[in-house]
Amino acid sequence: MKKTADNGYETVTSGLKKRILIVEDQFIEAHDLQLILEKANYEVTGIARSVEQALEQIQIDKPDLVFLDIMLKGSRNGIELAYYLKEKYIGFIFISANSSKSILDQAKTTHPYGFIVKPFRDQDVLTTLEIAFYRQQYSLESQLMQQFQLQKEITEIINSNEKNEDKLLAFAKIIQTYIPFDYLETGFATTTHYDKLGIIRKNIDLYQIIDAKKLSQIAVVSEKELDETYRKSKIDKEPIIYSEESLINNFQEAPIKALIAHNFGIKSYLVFPVSIASIQSFYFTFYSRNLNIYSQENLKLLNSLEHTFSQFINRIYSKQDVSLPVNKAEIKSAKPVHISEGFEGIIGNSSQMISVFNYIRKVAPSDTSVLVLGESGTGKEKIAQSIHALSPRKEKPLVIINCGAIPENLAESLLFGHEKGAFTGATDRRIGKFELADGGTIFLDEIGEMSLELQVKLLRVLQEREIERVGGMSSLKIDVRIIAATNKNLEEEVAAGRFRMDLYYRLHVFPIMVPSLKKRKEDIPDLANHFIKIYSEKMGRKAPILSDFALQQIMNYNWPGNIRELEHVMQRAILLTDGNTIKEIELSMSSKMHPEQVSESFSIKTILENERDYILYILKKCNGKISGAGGAAEILDIHPSTLNSKIKKLEIKREIS
Repeated sequence: MKKTADNGYETVTSGLKKRILIVEDQFIEAHDLQLILEKANYEVTGIARSVEQALEQIQIDKPDLVFLDIMLKGSRNGIELAYYLKEKYIGFIFISANSSKSILDQAKTTHPYGFIVKPFRDQDVLTTLEIAFYRQQYSLESQLMQQFQLQKEITEIINSNEKNEDKLLAFAKIIQTYIPFDYLETGFATTTHYDKLGIIRKNIDLYQIIDAKKLSQIAVVSEKELDETYRKSKIDKEPIIYSEESLINNFQEAPIKALIAHNFGIKSYLVFPVSIASIQSFYFTFYSRNLNIYSQENLKLLNSLEHTFSQFINRIYSKQDVSLPVNKAEIKSAKPVHISEGFEGIIGNSSQMISVFNYIRKVAPSDTSVLVLGESGTGKEKIAQSIHALSPRKEKPLVIINCGAIPENLAESLLFGHEKGAFTGATDRRIGKFELADGGTIFLDEIGEMSLELQVKLLRVLQEREIERVGGMSSLKIDVRIIAATNKNLEEEVAAGRFRMDLYYRLHVFPIMVPSLKKRKEDIPDLANHFIKIYSEKMGRKAPILSDFALQQIMNYNWPGNIRELEHVMQRAILLTDGNTIKEIELSMSSKMHPEQVSESFSIKTILENERDYILYILKKCNGKISGAGGAAEILDIHPSTLNSKIKKLEIKREIS
């Protein structure tokens, strides 16, 4: 049972109390925090003064969540404990007075569910806590959903009548969504020769099987040398992840891994052995061209599915069919998913876009809120359409709302509807967008433009799953999935007071960052030809081809307007082309519109980092003057002693002296 306070935040009032451990070595702060939590009807299991005490209490009391100070007395700090809590799926919120950038950067790598800074207010603590439990719930649900979905899809492959090579490719395609790879090595451990099969991902839907003979050709070594390299290699007995220093060290112990890494540009890999009938080990090794891509979460997911993997291996390598026939150099998966169907016409085979497709496949089956981030013109609406199209809600409506185009005086009526006579001009009942989307998905584009007043109402919809028409006497239950998008840095908006922190974290459950076009330039030729084909068909003419010079022009340009700009440029190029070849692209107009292309337009900072930057900016404007007329304290409208405290805490002094 929950009660919603006047400020829109929830506190626990009855039912099973949430159990919270406080890890804080300062008595006054720990005691204050305990009072705040107990007043809100949470159960504080205890106060630990060190990491060692915390570990003991966690074993005994098994708290639901931990408030964790970063800087603790003793040799171990809160960040070390955070990694342990993450492994045990125990949520945690950092509390600290130390807000230096290096500490914050370290803390962020543990992915906490929240962060509050001393001295804290009751409201800050309870808001952060409520959001933390919300995010924790959806995180666990997402993990279970992934496990169930993967198990179901692999079982379908096992029971299918497809050929073995098609089963292996279908398996690779399914596992790719959850454990991304550029090269997947599969096979039994042997002592005599290299007998594994590799699967290389060439694009979103095209995989190639690499047998030992093909690998020897790629590596330019004989099959005998390949076998010898394999025999000299250490075989891992347990699941393990290699990256950075551990990867370099492993190359010395397992030269076969070095050979594969060198030829496929590998920067990290995950080894996962599966026991078959307790006498043999079958190995899956996932290789990636990205650094530090594999995590303990990947290993946990694989461990939970070991039995399913074992069934798959037994089916593929049965006595009747010991080896896989590989007669084709390139094989598409048995049931190809065309980009236009599965991803709503999104074009792209770059590694950045393949990662986005993997995220879409992961999140689509659930009801988790999604926040799509990226520069203007990157195709965020297409991402929302794809998530909806691949979800169980695909037969229900997808309602799109541009939050930046809603008139303020009509916003509530437009979103939630109104009753007849609710206000002047309301001559009929109106059904709002949320009600129209019931059972389906609502896409809130440009969410960063939404007014604070409307943000409060949206937060209530997310919390209560109900709406109230303007002028209505009762609430209506609704079932909608929320996808939001913005090209703004919402953390900066929160810091500036223009966006509610609680709404931000509600929406930030599953963020998807859409890369800018300049970061996925290998997709430009396909995108350009796609737009040429579309607009040529609309004009009823034969599609012209791009000359090498024109192609080089668009490849060299930085595309500050992203895909939208590319689309308009190609449309204009077709209109200006008389023959069958686009010889030159006119980019002068775009260059004038976007003269600055040096700095990145999208970078994320914490609230504290933004506060620090702003105070530093004001101090420099005031030549370091803090108090008195024209001083920084007067401009910031805070007491000089408060400003001095912030300067000390944020470590600003040395930068203005």
